[in-house]
Formats: sequence, C-alpha cells, structure tokens
Amino acid sequence: MDDQMCKFFEIIWKDFPDTLRDGNYKFQNYDINDTYCTNDSCKTDIDKIMAGWLHFFKTFIGDSDSITNGATSSMNTVQYITIWLSYMLSLKNDKNITKLYDFYTEYINEDDGYAKTITSDEAYNSYSDIINKKKDLMNMHINDISKFYNAFKTLCSMYNDINNDTPDCSKYYTKAKTFFDEYNKLNGDSDNNESSSYRKILSSLSTDYGNFKSYCNEKCHGCGNIPSLTYIETKTFKQSSEATSSSSSTASKLIPILSVFVAIPIFLGIAYKYSLFGFDKRLHRQYLREKIKKIKKKMNHYI
Repeated sequence: MDDQMCKFFEIIWKDFPDTLRDGNYKFQNYDINDTYCTNDSCKTDIDKIMAGWLHFFKTFIGDSDSITNGATSSMNTVQYITIWLSYMLSLKNDKNITKLYDFYTEYINEDDGYAKTITSDEAYNSYSDIINKKKDLMNMHINDISKFYNAFKTLCSMYNDINNDTPDCSKYYTKAKTFFDEYNKLNGDSDNNESSSYRKILSSLSTDYGNFKSYCNEKCHGCGNIPSLTYIETKTFKQSSEATSSSSSTASKLIPILSVFVAIPIFLGIAYKYSLFGFDKRLHRQYLREKIKKIKKKMNHYI
C-alpha cells in the first residue's frame, strides 16, 4: 500500500460507492462506462465491478516489463484488490457467491458482456496466472475476506488525508485509533490461525500501517503519537519467504497492545514473487495508454 494506490482507490470509491440504496448499487454509470468499460460491454452491475477490478490490475500490476524491473514489488496490492472485489460482491448478499475463485472461474467462462472483453485482453494471461497463484486467498469465503475492508479503507483514507500539497493533519490520529480497533478485532478472530491466508492479510495490514507512520512523519507533526501495534509473540509464526520468523514451541496467540507515546512497532512484512507469462508488450502498452489516461487525469486532479 502507498499513497498512489490509495489515491486510485479514492477515485474508485467515488465511481463505485460501497453502499447500497434501496438494495441497489449507486454506481456513477457514466464515469464507469466511459472510463472502465470497452465498447459498451458493461451490461450488468457485476460487469461494472469486474471492469473496475481489471483496471486495478492494469494500473498497479502493470505489464511484464514492470514486474521484471521490480516496479510492482509491493505485491500485497493483489490482496487489497481482492478485498475490494469481495466486499463489493458481498453487498448484495448473493448466496450463490461464496468463494471468489469459483465466482471468477464461472464469470470468465461466460460468452458475453464484460467477461468476453477480459478473456480477449492482451494482458489477461498474466493476470490469470497471478490469480491462479493466489488460490489460497481466492478460496477464502468472500465474507471472511470482506472482514478486512473497514481496516483497509480506514488506512487508505489516512493516506489520502495527508497526500496533498497542503496535508490535512487533523484526522490521522482519530482514524489511527479506528484502525487499531478494527485490527484488534480481526486479530482475535477464530480464523486467525498460523500460516492461514487470513493471517497473511493481517500481516500486510500491520506492515502497511507501520509504513504509513513513516510517511506521516514526512507530512505532519506529532505522528509519533499515533497508536502502535506491538506484539507479544509466544509461538512460532511462519511468515513469507522474504520475512524472518522467530522460533518457539509454545502455542498461544498474538496480542496487540495500544501504546500511545512510547512503542516500537514490529512489522510483519510480506511479499510475493510471481512468474508471469509473456504477452505482446507493444499492444499492451498501447492499450494502457488509451484506456488508463482518463484514470491518470482523475488521479492528477487529487495531487
């Protein structure tokens, strides 16, 4: 997570409001059809959501060159894209949609609408490969993934508050407390077991919250007073391949403690390596220039 990703989410939240009105989505249909869809291919609300989802990948995962050159090193972006998609789908409480991977597989096999646009996209094979490598996450119940949405959105809004030429430094402390409360609740959930996808998302949130504190120090005064997530760890917690893990045989759980004035955060980093199939780079770059330039203009508006 970083300021650019959250700036993009700010646009998404305006075009795709995350609340219902009279049981229906409140999408900004003109902006969605004009910016995200191709040749009026978005016929349903699901089409529109999937169009927004694909643009996340195109904007932040990029092409093969970007990944090879390390421009997308923060691959936990995939987790946040997944959280957003799961939450948007869960709003309608469709009992036929339980696991995201099953929904995704069924959706892209449809013959019309935006599904046909996705599978014909030059970049599709690369994105599909990422999704297949994240089956553990995609196979979580969408209601479980959606539990992280409030914490994620709160953290992103903290970035957006101070991500201006004149930062708004009046809100970050209150929102940091809100984030802490959400994180504390998630950490105590019964699904929070060792090596689970649930815990991996929790670790990413913890790390990105710590990164925000550093970013906040560059923009505002008094960020050292932001509540810190400190851990008392009494059992082995196996992190990702790029993180170090401590050794312990005692079974217990991680307990977050709020420390306002003096605390040293221990951040649980998590990163992922992916092997992506190649695709026609020239056509893909041309497509990105044409389709994403409108989003870039919107993003520049918020700089």
